[in-house]
Amino acid sequence: MATIASAETNEKAERVDSPGFRFPAWAASYLQATPLILILGFFFILPIVMIGIVSFWDYDFARLYPAFLTMNYTDTLGSWVTWKTYLNTLKFTVIVWTLTVFIGFWVAYFLAFHIRRTSTQMILFLVCTVPFMTSNIIRMISWIPVLGRNGLVNSALIEMGIIPQPIEWLLYSDFAVVLAMVHLYTLFMVTPIFNTLMRIDRSLFEAARDAGASGWQILWNVVIPLAKPGIAIGSIFVVTLVMADFSTVQVMSGGQSASVALMMKNQMSLLQYPAAAANAVVLLVVVLMMVAAILRVVDIRKEL
Repeated sequence: MATIASAETNEKAERVDSPGFRFPAWAASYLQATPLILILGFFFILPIVMIGIVSFWDYDFARLYPAFLTMNYTDTLGSWVTWKTYLNTLKFTVIVWTLTVFIGFWVAYFLAFHIRRTSTQMILFLVCTVPFMTSNIIRMISWIPVLGRNGLVNSALIEMGIIPQPIEWLLYSDFAVVLAMVHLYTLFMVTPIFNTLMRIDRSLFEAARDAGASGWQILWNVVIPLAKPGIAIGSIFVVTLVMADFSTVQVMSGGQSASVALMMKNQMSLLQYPAAAANAVVLLVVVLMMVAAILRVVDIRKEL
């Protein structure tokens, strides 16, 4: 009986230990990634592919004609107006990036190193995010009564006797465009830099002081090099946002300035979708080259 019971036990154990059909490890990984691949493919890759396809189509005032023509790229790259618009957009990008790096770094530095309590840091950081709870359009338009001819700035300067008449270039100018963009996008620089600075080991500062380094030497040789990944991530955010911005340029310049995204918007309003698609492809290539240049200079993998 004991032998029979032992045989039955072994048989059950074999049935339990012998698994049914199992996916290989590599197949299980692909199955787990399938939902994300489908979402990215449908909502990200497919639209980009369609833009690339449409950029080769022909068109007139009424309809699109599927074809394979390089006319749209020839018109885009061969037009001096297009090159001038790209240079103007790059000008905005460089100026806004410079100002957001300067402002964002010092705001993040203050929050990370001069505010000791974590709760106070979080409260002040949330205060910085409060304006972002409203629409970009509302925050942008809020500058109009401040910078206008009869706005707060001009009225205050005239009443104090500093200027005899209103300053015209405060609004509907490149200055207004840059000011609004800096206001809109500085937080995208503050956040990654603040995150990077909070990870710095404070004992490095003590070691630098013990070695005789001054405050500025610690900033230049310790803080800034360690903050480069955060600066790079913020730079990617700011560069891509400024290059793709059209509403700020349209509203704050009063139609006196242009950007590539605004040019594409005007082309789409005229039903010139293939021309706008060609511009979008060129803009995408330019932005990817700028992002690649940033990643070439700074390795951000440690922050990901």
